[in-house]
Amino acid sequence: MNNDLDQNFVIGIDLGTSSCKTAILSIAGNLLGLGTAVYQAEDIHSKWEEQNPKDLIDGVVVSLRKALEAAYVSPEDCLGLSLGGALHSLLVLDKYDRPLTGVSTWADGRAASQIKRLGKSGDMHLHYMHSGCPNHPMYPMAKIFWLREEHPDLFKEAAWFISAKEYVLLQLSGLHIVDYALAAGSGLLDTRLLTWEEIALETTGIQSSQLSVLKNPNTIIGNLEPAFAAKLGLPRTTPIILGGSDAVNSSLGVGAIRPDQLTCMVGSSGAIRTIANQPILDPQERTWCYVVDPSHWLVGGAINNGGLALQWWQYALGEGSQSEPGKGSPSLDDLLGWASQIKPGANGIICLPFFVNERSPNWNPYARAVFFGLTLQHDRRHIARAILEGIGYRLRSVLDVLDQLVGKVDEIRASGGYVHSPLWLQITADILDRRVIVPQFTESSAIGAAFWALIGLGVVDGIEDLAKYIKVSATYQPNQQNVGTYHRTYETYQELYQLLRGMYEKTAIRV
Repeated sequence: MNNDLDQNFVIGIDLGTSSCKTAILSIAGNLLGLGTAVYQAEDIHSKWEEQNPKDLIDGVVVSLRKALEAAYVSPEDCLGLSLGGALHSLLVLDKYDRPLTGVSTWADGRAASQIKRLGKSGDMHLHYMHSGCPNHPMYPMAKIFWLREEHPDLFKEAAWFISAKEYVLLQLSGLHIVDYALAAGSGLLDTRLLTWEEIALETTGIQSSQLSVLKNPNTIIGNLEPAFAAKLGLPRTTPIILGGSDAVNSSLGVGAIRPDQLTCMVGSSGAIRTIANQPILDPQERTWCYVVDPSHWLVGGAINNGGLALQWWQYALGEGSQSEPGKGSPSLDDLLGWASQIKPGANGIICLPFFVNERSPNWNPYARAVFFGLTLQHDRRHIARAILEGIGYRLRSVLDVLDQLVGKVDEIRASGGYVHSPLWLQITADILDRRVIVPQFTESSAIGAAFWALIGLGVVDGIEDLAKYIKVSATYQPNQQNVGTYHRTYETYQELYQLLRGMYEKTAIRV
């Protein structure tokens, strides 16, 4: 085998909500190649709420082959690969490992009524203290409970309840296996004991034998199945390192690996989180706490409506379907360009961007989007700006809680698609009133997946040793004049939310 540090490489795969991305990373820490495959969908509900398992497999194959081609590397020099997966997905398999359902994602809110009933039980707060997962329909625990009530025949036929990542790993390795970091986002794991949680099992009516075997993210689980190795164009002897969730990988990929650093991610959804050395739980259940490995926990809050809120506006302006922009649809660059023409505050428009209900900090499954302050003087540019600012206010509401729980952290590292927009990054820095650092690696979740391969293979000692691979490409300082404008508008935003909070459940309908 070639011993050149720039020749030998590892592969990191990010199995995301809307696409799969694969990174080829040299042992020296250089990004050699990147490949992307976008999943197909018939409409916006299937795009965000339920996926075809076959599309996920195809996404891995296509993105990995593209990455290998872009990197100009020999497959024989691959030391191993690792897979990261989006949190909160659920796929049901029969006893022959055949899918009985599609893959429901974090955006699937069908369990809202079940969650409302469970919330009246005194067990749910204890469940949060054990699992670190608030009572919300996005969690697989809630989805399984919904399935048990709404589709009892299918529930009885179910042999396995797994995530999208576990399904892909099953194809890669032939094993039913899951890492702590991904399992922690299911609502089924005890984040302290690292075992399947008893209240969750009793609530859903399933057995621990219907869930995958739990392992540390740095575990080498075996080699590629021969048939899948051929599809990927890799040797069948290629080791598979289990890896973590996309959320953990995103933080690792931007270098936010200490408790005094935060990651602010905006992709389809959004999140603000930190890696702590102990579990940190909120008595008010406004945040989550997911174990990473026996020594680290991911603490933070997520928002459902990140880039998809802006994408909604893109689709709404065109003549195409609700899954893809059609004739007349502006590009995302067009929308960002329009927003740049409008001053902070969007000339009085405030957007509450709850297009796909709410996660942190209030976990309201009935929340719906609102534009407040519209007049005849406003146009599409103001709405584009208001959406960007509304996403920022959602992130600010999460940051306020984290400031209370872990103390004020000044360094925020950016992750996700918004890192490609200087305007969006500056708006975020101004609303959060923190400096936002952009790392050299922008595809942080795929890079983070590759980092787990380095850890599992013993190339680096652990999470803390990853800092040497991270370089900074830009820093955005808050503009204090804009900070004042946004602080005042944020107060109004909060008042609007509280006024509407009681109305959401009365008026919410599923469309």
